[in-house]
Amino acid sequence: MNKPLNSQLKIDDQRLADAMARVCRLVRRAGGNAYLVGGCVRDHILRRRLKDIDVEVFGIEAERLQELLAAEFRLDEVGQAYGILKVHGLDLDIGLPRRESKAGLGHRGFLVNSDPWMPIADAAARRDFTINAIYLDPLSDRIEDPWGGLADLARSRLRHTSAAFAEDPLRVLRGMQFAARFDLIADEATVALCRQIEPEGLAPERIFAEWRKLILLGEVPSRGLAFLRDSGWLQYFPELAALIDCPQDPEWHPEGDVWIHTLHAMDAFAREKIGDDWEDLVVGFAVLCHDFGKPETTTRDQPDQESAGHIRAIGHETAGEEPTRRFLARLTDQRELGRQVVPLVVDHIKPQQLHAASASDAAIRRLARRVCRIDRLVRVARADVFGRPPLSAAEFAAGDWLLAQAERLAVAECAPQPLVLGRHLIQLEVKPGPNFGPILAACYDAQIEGSIASLEEGLALARQLIADKAPRPGTDDTS
Repeated sequence: MNKPLNSQLKIDDQRLADAMARVCRLVRRAGGNAYLVGGCVRDHILRRRLKDIDVEVFGIEAERLQELLAAEFRLDEVGQAYGILKVHGLDLDIGLPRRESKAGLGHRGFLVNSDPWMPIADAAARRDFTINAIYLDPLSDRIEDPWGGLADLARSRLRHTSAAFAEDPLRVLRGMQFAARFDLIADEATVALCRQIEPEGLAPERIFAEWRKLILLGEVPSRGLAFLRDSGWLQYFPELAALIDCPQDPEWHPEGDVWIHTLHAMDAFAREKIGDDWEDLVVGFAVLCHDFGKPETTTRDQPDQESAGHIRAIGHETAGEEPTRRFLARLTDQRELGRQVVPLVVDHIKPQQLHAASASDAAIRRLARRVCRIDRLVRVARADVFGRPPLSAAEFAAGDWLLAQAERLAVAECAPQPLVLGRHLIQLEVKPGPNFGPILAACYDAQIEGSIASLEEGLALARQLIADKAPRPGTDDTS
């Protein structure tokens, strides 16, 4: 008797669990075998919850499999060109074992032919890493592990399956994010193989998708970044490569060069992610890029009899703006990401500076105006401070102080909202035109500086500005 897997697999969506079980039993009744494979098996072995499931079916021809599934489920057309049937509304993909032959450049340059009679070891050989090449029969709990993925998981080892790995350059970046997500150390042979692989014009959206996983899912991002360096792929991200061997003053950064500091800062960020994808993505990229300006600005003081000369990077935060823009522009066309990350890089040392100066409310409002969210900035600065072992502290007094002040001023999660708006000027009988913007800007500047604190005070200032700009008798206001 087949036993259900709902109690064994930790599947988030009960509908997904039920559909998976129906598919597997349907295939078994038709004389085939259905195996779970890929990330869902890996995560099951690691006792993690499953959000999506891949099923590979042996022993049934493609046309017959589609007929069987179409009689029970609504299928999406997406993926059928690659022999994948997707159940509508669920993260459930069903496919056949397939042979792939390289026919072009990049991630999708393959000819695909399904073969339902292929041995499992051959089917597994086309998968990227051994940890993703483990097969599980959910009706019998039988595991097929032809490439030793179970042992690699137990040893926290990232190892490619076969020579076919080199045919898809995206797999190097997948290795990066897998190493970060599961705290894996890459096998030397895998690293050596990756050094022979070039990007082959990978589409930016594919590259960005792997970086996104590194930041959002990475538990130890330093593992992934170290893999990128070891594999020789850091050369394709020159802003990161420039951090290697860029010195820092050991008094403030005993951990080492800027590259090592960045790895520690990324791990510090990962320990304190908040679970909001967009917020974590913005902050994670800001932490990754926060010292991009140091290679350009790092200098060493002249040594004297008492000191070897301090290492300084004056203005590195401002100098980091352009390399951050370049780095993000190569990864993605999401301009909003760059718009929100760059100010955090440029102002990442401001929490310490403002705290040391016991800064005014106006200074804090000006900062909020620039970075939009001070709570984000504090997270970036906190990762920076905690990325300096053994100097990392349990507390970040400057950040706590700034966040408290920002909350008091209602600017922790947004820039100050203008008191005087365009509709108010219209009510004051100002026609939209050249004077409109400057009046609003002047009112907002006064609000930031604390000269006005209410709409009434703002309207009074607006009236004064309107009067100052009104044409005087006998003058031509068009001159």
